Amino acid sequence: MPSATRSISLLEIPAQGNALGTLASCTDKIVGLTGTLLGGYADDLFNTLYRLEARKMKERGYEWGSPGRTGFIQDYGVLETVTRIDPADNACSKAKTTVTVRRKPGASPLLFGEFLMQLCAFVFLEDISAELPPYEESFLSMPMDERMRIAYQALEEDIRAALKEHKGNRSVLSNMLNALLLYPDHPYGLGTIYGTEFDSELGRKVKFVIAETQDLPQDTLYAKERRLIEEIKSELAEGRRCQVYAVYTQKRDVTARLELILAREGIRTAVLRRNVPTDKREAWYAKKVKEGVQVVIAHPKLVETGLDLLDFPTILFYESGYSLHTLRQAARRSWRIGQKRRVRVKFMCYESTMQTSCLRLMGRKLLVALTMEGKFAGEGLQSIDDDDDMLAAMARELVEKNGIGDSADAIWKTLHQEHEKLFAASIQTSEIAAAEQLPVEMDSPQSLIESAVNMQPVLVFGQRPESLKSARRRSHQKLPEQPSLFGWN
Repeated sequence: MPSATRSISLLEIPAQGNALGTLASCTDKIVGLTGTLLGGYADDLFNTLYRLEARKMKERGYEWGSPGRTGFIQDYGVLETVTRIDPADNACSKAKTTVTVRRKPGASPLLFGEFLMQLCAFVFLEDISAELPPYEESFLSMPMDERMRIAYQALEEDIRAALKEHKGNRSVLSNMLNALLLYPDHPYGLGTIYGTEFDSELGRKVKFVIAETQDLPQDTLYAKERRLIEEIKSELAEGRRCQVYAVYTQKRDVTARLELILAREGIRTAVLRRNVPTDKREAWYAKKVKEGVQVVIAHPKLVETGLDLLDFPTILFYESGYSLHTLRQAARRSWRIGQKRRVRVKFMCYESTMQTSCLRLMGRKLLVALTMEGKFAGEGLQSIDDDDDMLAAMARELVEKNGIGDSADAIWKTLHQEHEKLFAASIQTSEIAAAEQLPVEMDSPQSLIESAVNMQPVLVFGQRPESLKSARRRSHQKLPEQPSLFGWN
């Protein structure tokens, strides 16, 4: 029976891991495709490696499940052991010692050498970057207005006190992260922030107050909003549409506020909502472009895969969130094959806030991810050493006020420098300038499909055109077999 090759999207299968394992066990060779290999931690690869190379994982002593994952992290990841010795109640009693072991972002170079080098072929857009326009990333930070700064610092102090009083309470950590990230962009309507803890006397969880937020006027344009308007108007003056990302889109809807303030400035704006089906979002964008929309606002997860936003060469992360996978995918939606204009990606945050800390940690995790993908550039492995997981790292910085490594601006400058080395686009400046002058109106997808259907038949892979068919075939010199890139026989 002749063999067949078929591409299957595991994103459409609920039990993705089981499906991948089943497919891998049914064939001698499998090619797995992924847009983002890992998110900054060594054990992000554990499940994938076990599905694709279970025998090798077992031979190295890694059993499936938590015990094997723990051993994998110990060998190839970064673990931090914290020993806390509480002061004794009196001189005669023994001090209480608590030992906590937790994983941290980072990975050993051995992981690349022992697993990925023989298993993976990394193909990125930089491999064809000579045909792509330049890609630019910039970090925009701005100071808060005085009234907001005072209100934010009061909120920060309350949360800091709650963290000290309720050490290790995950509800405090989670609420702390969201409140401090959201408040500067939505400084009203948050009300009282609560946490929960278990009460041994009542035998259930009870609520306690973490902080009271101060409501600021809703009709005021704040510093970050003014900067966003300034950046968008500057881009629109060059004929460049803008894609804006915000991550708080539900109960505290930042996208609705952004749509309102941009509309007041005469900017035609649309918001992509979750109720637009995945398979209809490309058509939704085409329709908005045809209607003359200049700015689209959306949660980055809604466009992180499957969409090419060629009509929006400028991307502004008004809020970045803290998912490295989502950030990496969403940032490149415009820098795709077919893009003719230079792509600009801008990350916005308030100075000396949790937003800055979040972007700093995201940048450091990105350096690790790039290193594990074969880009041994900068200090990807070493620089991550001082960082913890996102919640604990930002909580520790908030309590200790000692910062976490380099500044966010310095880290993203490093990433930009590494990007310039790796993505050395060589399109001539004159070609870019000409492309920047192209009209922003583009053919609709429907017209492109109709023109393609009405075209003359084209050469299809595996078929010979009538003009080239002949009874006599040319002889080909037999070439020596080459070793497989993946080590297959």
